[in-house]
Amino acid sequence: MKKTIACFLLVASLPAFADLDITVTSGATAPTPIAVVPFAQPQDLPVDIAQIVAADLDRSGIFKTLPRADMLEKPTDFSQINFRNWQTLGQQDLVIGTVTHAGSGIAASFKLLDVYHSDDPQQVLLLGKDGMTAADPAHYRLLAHQIADLVYQRLTGVRGYFSTQIAYVTAVGARDARRYQLVIADADGEAPHAIASSREPLMSPSWSPDGKRIAYVGYERGNSAIYLQTPATGDLKKFIGERGINGSPAFSPDGRSLAVTLSFEHNPDIYVIDVASGARRRITTDSAIDTEAAWSPDGGTIAFISDRGGSPQIYTVPASGGDQKRLTFQGKRNEKPAYSPDGKSMALVNLDSSSYRIGLLDLSSNTLKILSDGPEDESPSFAPNGVAVIYTKQGRQGSELAMVSLDGRIKQSLRQPGDVREPAWSPYLQ
Repeated sequence: MKKTIACFLLVASLPAFADLDITVTSGATAPTPIAVVPFAQPQDLPVDIAQIVAADLDRSGIFKTLPRADMLEKPTDFSQINFRNWQTLGQQDLVIGTVTHAGSGIAASFKLLDVYHSDDPQQVLLLGKDGMTAADPAHYRLLAHQIADLVYQRLTGVRGYFSTQIAYVTAVGARDARRYQLVIADADGEAPHAIASSREPLMSPSWSPDGKRIAYVGYERGNSAIYLQTPATGDLKKFIGERGINGSPAFSPDGRSLAVTLSFEHNPDIYVIDVASGARRRITTDSAIDTEAAWSPDGGTIAFISDRGGSPQIYTVPASGGDQKRLTFQGKRNEKPAYSPDGKSMALVNLDSSSYRIGLLDLSSNTLKILSDGPEDESPSFAPNGVAVIYTKQGRQGSELAMVSLDGRIKQSLRQPGDVREPAWSPYLQ
C-alpha cells in the first residue's frame, strides 16, 4: 500500500525530470593539471568510472583535467606508464585504475601518482587504494565520487564533498498548474529524485546531522506544517502543525532537537522541540518577527532573524535561552544565517543599496566579505567540508542554483528547468 500524507507522495509515484546542468563560470587562477586515465573496466558497465572522477575534480575549480583526446597513452598499470609523456603534456598528477565485476556489483582499485617524482619510489605513489566496492549499479556513481573524494583530499588536505548530496525545491508551471517538488540529487546534480510533490508550496529543507532524515515545511489546504521524512524508506511524519506559522526547521548538531518558528502564541518566535518527545521550549519572546534559526556547530548558540531593530538582521541567543544579541550591522538587512562547519564564519544574505548577495561574516572580527554578484541571491548552505557555499540566483529562466568558494574565485551555475530554490547541502553520509 502506497503511503501518503495530505498532498505529499512517495518518490515511486513522482514524475522524472532533467538532471542539473553544471557550468564552472570562474575557477582558480592556476588550477592544478591532472590526468585521469580511462580505467580498465568491463564494457557492460552503465557508467564510466574515470569520467565521473575527472568531472568531479574539474568541477571543483581547483583542478584542470586533461581531455582524453590529448593523452599520448592510456595506461591502466604502473608498469605501462611513460612519465615523460605526462611531463611533456604539463601534467602534475596522474590517476590510473581498474574496475572488475564482484558478485552483483563491482570492485575498483586506483593509484594517484606524482608525475615529476617518477624516479623516487617513496614519492611517486601519492595514494593507492584497492578493493573499493559498490554492491549494485545504483551505487556505481557513488563509488566514483568516493574515489574523487580521496584524490581531492590527498592533494588539498581537505576532505572531498563529491559523494554528498543536495536537497532543493523546484517549482514548475504557472498558477493553478504549478507543482512543487522536494528533490535530492548527488552533489554533481546527477541522479535527482523527488521525495515529495505538492500543488502547494514546499519550503525550508533541513538535513539531520546523520543525513538520514529531512525536515521541511509543507502546506495542506493553505495550512502550514513541518514534516520529517526518511528518504531511504519513504517514511513520512507530520512533526508539528500548530495554527498559524510553522516554519524554518533546523536540526540541532546532535539531531535530537529542531529549532522552528511558530506563531500559535500570537507572535512568530523561535522554539526548540525535542524530536523524540515533542517537548518544546520557547527561546525568543520579543514582539517582533523572529525566524530562520540556525545552530552553531557546537550546539550552544542559535542565530536567527529579527526585525526588532526596524529591519531584518541576524541575532544570536544561547540554545538554552537567555540574552539575545544583534550580530549584523552592515547593509540595509541581513538574512538566512548559516554557520560554517568549523563555526568560525557565517554565510548570509546581505542587502546593500539595491542588491541581495551572499556574504561571509568572520565571527571573530565581525568583518563581512561579499562572495556573489547579485542582484537577487538567496539561501546559502555550506558544503560539509566548508570550502564552498551553494545558494540560489536569478537566471534566464528563473531562479537557479549556484556555488561559490569561500574566497569568491570559484563560481558555478547549476541549471534546471523551472524555479529551483532553497538548497540544503547534506552532511557527510558515511
